[in-house]
Amino acid sequence: MNLRQLDISRRSIALAAALVGTVSLAIGAHAALNMRALDAAKAVSTDQITGSVGQTSRLALVIGNGHYPDASAPLAQSINDARALSSTLRKNGFDVDMVEDASKDDMVRAVNRLKSRIKRDTVVMLFFGGYGVQAGRESYMLPVDAVIWKESDVRRQGVSIEGVLDMMKQQGAKAKLVVVDASRRNPYERRFRSYSHGLAPIGTPDNALILSSASPGKVVDDGKGEHSTLVSELLNNLNAQGSSAESVFNKTRVAISRASEGDQVPTVSSSLLEDVHFDQAGG
Repeated sequence: MNLRQLDISRRSIALAAALVGTVSLAIGAHAALNMRALDAAKAVSTDQITGSVGQTSRLALVIGNGHYPDASAPLAQSINDARALSSTLRKNGFDVDMVEDASKDDMVRAVNRLKSRIKRDTVVMLFFGGYGVQAGRESYMLPVDAVIWKESDVRRQGVSIEGVLDMMKQQGAKAKLVVVDASRRNPYERRFRSYSHGLAPIGTPDNALILSSASPGKVVDDGKGEHSTLVSELLNNLNAQGSSAESVFNKTRVAISRASEGDQVPTVSSSLLEDVHFDQAGG
């Protein structure tokens, strides 16, 4: 073997060794990447599992209807109430969908949006301020474009509060909170009734809490303040840290009853199975 052949052989061996080394590095790097990807996937999975435990989503649908064409004057308080309550709920961690002067289509779409977002761990709140009418044994929220001349129109034109509660239950909401400020004298019932008799008792499904501005069958007059009596007292009690929702509703009921000397007695109905708090610190 001459020197030239020996030099070529040495060069070939060096190249082969370098190639083997490169392949080994590539295999090692690929394995390392796979391990990192596996570790990352495990971490994400763990985060998702631990993140879902103890964390409750909080949704609210707030409807304030004030400008009814058939009314002699707008319900300015309903709009103010919806805006103020929405702001307070957002500060307390609720994802709020607020609708003002909602038509029937607006209200149906809003309820459907809420339906699509409810999960098993969701605390859901519904607020309605405006005109309400009972038909049969159900209470209906009236949209601003309602055309009502007889009781059957209420069922067609209105949105049933019980229907929304049933939807929340069917979607598996963790807890259902409802505030109805609609026990007002309205321009509709006079067309087919001799007097306005407020709202019917609202059926309470499992794990629900309902606050209505007056006793069943009673109507109340609006005050002259920026907010309705119900929402004014509710906002005051919502700002108390650490209070459960049931405590907030009951304190609101007692405060209104005392301030009105019994003329206005809100109704609180509860079937809650556990404490629910408005503020995140309380749970």
